Amino acid sequence: MTLLRQRMIEDMQLRGLSPGTQAAYVRAVRDLAVYYGKSPDQLSDEDLRGYFVYLTQERRLARSTCTVALCAIKFLYEYTLKQDWPLLALVRPGKTKKLPVVLSTAEVQHILGCVYQPHYRVCLNLIYACGLRISEGVGLQVKDVDSSRMQLLIRSGKGNKDRCVPLPEPILVQLRQFWLTHRHAVYVFPKRHRGGAVPGATGAMLTTSVGRAFRAARADSGVRKAATVHSLRHSWATHLLEAGVPLQLIQQWMGHSSPRTTALYTHLSQQVEASALDKLSQLLSGVL
Repeated sequence: MTLLRQRMIEDMQLRGLSPGTQAAYVRAVRDLAVYYGKSPDQLSDEDLRGYFVYLTQERRLARSTCTVALCAIKFLYEYTLKQDWPLLALVRPGKTKKLPVVLSTAEVQHILGCVYQPHYRVCLNLIYACGLRISEGVGLQVKDVDSSRMQLLIRSGKGNKDRCVPLPEPILVQLRQFWLTHRHAVYVFPKRHRGGAVPGATGAMLTTSVGRAFRAARADSGVRKAATVHSLRHSWATHLLEAGVPLQLIQQWMGHSSPRTTALYTHLSQQVEASALDKLSQLLSGVL
């Protein structure tokens, strides 16, 4: 590891960035160094400008990918190298407004029913039933399952925030039954090898493995939507809204800082929209 990378990692830790953000920033800065074949602290403003032209015009990367690269390089220059970068005002990926993929309850059932390996099936069931991000589901620790209050404590979620989410009884039963297959002292889903869970594993199961299992199940299920594991979280929130759960409570469970973020699901709920149209029709019937 180079001294510059080590210093950047330490700066990110001091700033309280989550491990996932740290890893993404390190990858983005590494890609920049590989592209030019030299350390980022030796690059000029023109080099950086050329790199973002390459990302946006030649590779045509998604806005989210370019934004990660921009934030990572900005962090490197402003906090680690303590250099001004005037180009930052110019490099701003265009905003897009895309609605996330949402599965119906039947589609969720079809996909999860095609996950045959217990460790993946229970993990994906948990992610949907509790509205978790994939890293939160995979990294769940035994101590954070509160069966007395029927809650999960999600530690250091996005934004480095803790939150509690409700734990449905069927999922608690599945978690207990699965834990008995390995009895790991720390992780509900410890690292695995071909023979099963690693008894002395110091980490959790890989998120990439869970993602592959979901994609395989989606293909087997016949569901044609371009859903990912994260679509389970979007679907959970939409299904709760359709079931009449208040938006403010869904916001709290999801860990959203702004209600505007959670309000997105009102645009995804067919039942909410249909109800609103019925009310609008009733209102107009007395006027028109």
